[in-house]
Amino acid sequence: MASSPSLLTLLPLPHPSPHSSSKPSPPSPNPPPWLPPPHHPPLLRHLLLSSSSSSSAMGDLRQLHAHAVVSGAMGDPSVASRLISLAADASLPYALSILAQTPSPDPFALNALLRAHALRPDPFGALRFYTDALRSPAAAEFSFPNPRTFPIILKACSLAPALRFGEMVHAQVVKVGLGSAASVQNFLVYMYASCGRIELARIAFDAISELNAASMNMMLDAYVKCGHLGDARKVFDEMPERDVLCWSVLINGYVQDSHFKEGLVLFRAMLGENKEPNESILVNVLSACAHLGAIEQGMWVEGYVKKKSIRLSVRLGTALLDMYLKCGCVEKAFEVFRTMEERNVTTWSAMIGGLAVNGQAKDALGLFSQMEFDGIIPNEVTFVGVLNSCSHSGLVEEGEKYFNSMTSLYGIKPNIHHYCCLVDLYGRAGLLDKAEKVIKKTPMKANSAVWGALLNSCKIHGNAVLGERVGKKLLELDPTNSGRYVLLSNIYAVNGRWEDVAELRRLMKERGVNKTPGSSFIDLRGSVHEFIAGDKIHPRRREIYAMVDEMGRKLRAAGYRPNTDQVLIDMHEEEKGTALFHHSEKLALAFGLICSDPGSVIRITKNLRVCDDCHEVMKLVSRIYKREIVVRDRCRFHHFRDGACSCKDYW
Repeated sequence: MASSPSLLTLLPLPHPSPHSSSKPSPPSPNPPPWLPPPHHPPLLRHLLLSSSSSSSAMGDLRQLHAHAVVSGAMGDPSVASRLISLAADASLPYALSILAQTPSPDPFALNALLRAHALRPDPFGALRFYTDALRSPAAAEFSFPNPRTFPIILKACSLAPALRFGEMVHAQVVKVGLGSAASVQNFLVYMYASCGRIELARIAFDAISELNAASMNMMLDAYVKCGHLGDARKVFDEMPERDVLCWSVLINGYVQDSHFKEGLVLFRAMLGENKEPNESILVNVLSACAHLGAIEQGMWVEGYVKKKSIRLSVRLGTALLDMYLKCGCVEKAFEVFRTMEERNVTTWSAMIGGLAVNGQAKDALGLFSQMEFDGIIPNEVTFVGVLNSCSHSGLVEEGEKYFNSMTSLYGIKPNIHHYCCLVDLYGRAGLLDKAEKVIKKTPMKANSAVWGALLNSCKIHGNAVLGERVGKKLLELDPTNSGRYVLLSNIYAVNGRWEDVAELRRLMKERGVNKTPGSSFIDLRGSVHEFIAGDKIHPRRREIYAMVDEMGRKLRAAGYRPNTDQVLIDMHEEEKGTALFHHSEKLALAFGLICSDPGSVIRITKNLRVCDDCHEVMKLVSRIYKREIVVRDRCRFHHFRDGACSCKDYW
């Protein structure tokens, strides 16, 4: 192979690290006493074949290489190939230097080098090496590629991803007669799925002559990867035996595609089959609990972790405290945080961000100071949490200080999320002109989230003139987002501009934009119940609406008057009041009062921002019924106790 320089000269070698020379060190001329004498190649071959890459230090490899050169053993393909294989795992440049001295490297050596290239950050290096290897004389002499080659190169195609190259490899697979071999077809399925061609992945799967567990898992993973969860479930249900890996793939797929309830149902089914979940499953289940506000199921997972003595790794511990924070259980989150043996910047950022949305700005900023004291360097996500703390608590000067410190102290260039926080900080405080100036001076183009923060502030402070201008700008930037239309409609409705409200409704219909229906979740005794406005399908709806009527009587006796500004339809005031009382969070609250134990905390999760009227009702109900109520809406948490909210009506 030394006569064909293309394999080495056409491949860009990896850049050397700052701690090593770009040239491989030459073999040492003084071999250690444990090496066999130069005239004994068979013993050298045995020593090489019995060595492992994990136990062979570079110094030892160089000694073996030197001895092979001196003894003439490099002419033995098995010796040269083994040296290349051992070196490939330790130093790819050194392995390539041995390759240059090898007259006829066999497929074992070429596969080892191909695998080493595929494991590097740039998978295209493996594709280039494979192309050059095919042109070399050794390819024809030793039948390269072979069945062991294809899984390696197909995995590299998956990581790239490189569909055209993968299709060419597929053609080679068919040409050499491996078109139905499961060991190769599995990786064809993986490659096509990674390249987003699920229909080709299915064709490759159907071509497998004898399906095995690995084949089924690969097709399951392919469907999940491409977002075809229905097809993935069909493959899952057809599996004769299901190991933890396939449960993990489907549960994680449900959760990561926001099918949280389905993920929890499947998790319970897994436990019913006496399968023990791995860390990945537990992390995703905790994520599902966090999004649904399913505190009881999240607490069960923590109990399971303790019962099974599962180590609370950084990843699992962070997921657990994040779940508690997103369910409004700040004290429990602090307990987990304190018991974690190891914490990284993600853990600190999750804790700070969670405290921010729970209205505990003082604790969040105190934790940030502790983080700095402990020498943990904050990142962009950390500062989003810090700035949110200031925004939700009206700490304008502190927010400005932290925003400026990002660049001056940590060299972090603010991104669009940080500018959005700054606009929100000024806007909530009523500094609307200052908020608009931030948008105009932002170094990058302001997106709909930034303009949306300003529009929300216009609604809060009743600035209809600026609100209309910002709202129209938003409808240009984000014409399919129903929330923008609703917010602008609110501003029009408050000012009695019903013709403009009707025009917005007409525009939504013309553009095919549907209003996102409000829904609320409540977790009671391990079951998650979902409500929509005016819900008529819940099995206990009679009791729920009876409780709604009772709440209404007690609230009116306490001086409650409906805030009908929230109703975007021009109707009689009494009808508006009835419509308000059928909001999803009020129905969830009524259900909670019926079904939960007296004195227990009622936890509700809302997919949209809680309206002003519901906010006022929650405050009064917490005092009248002597219950703590925790509501998580799209923006933050509201902890209602004794007629007051943790947000201090600043949200």
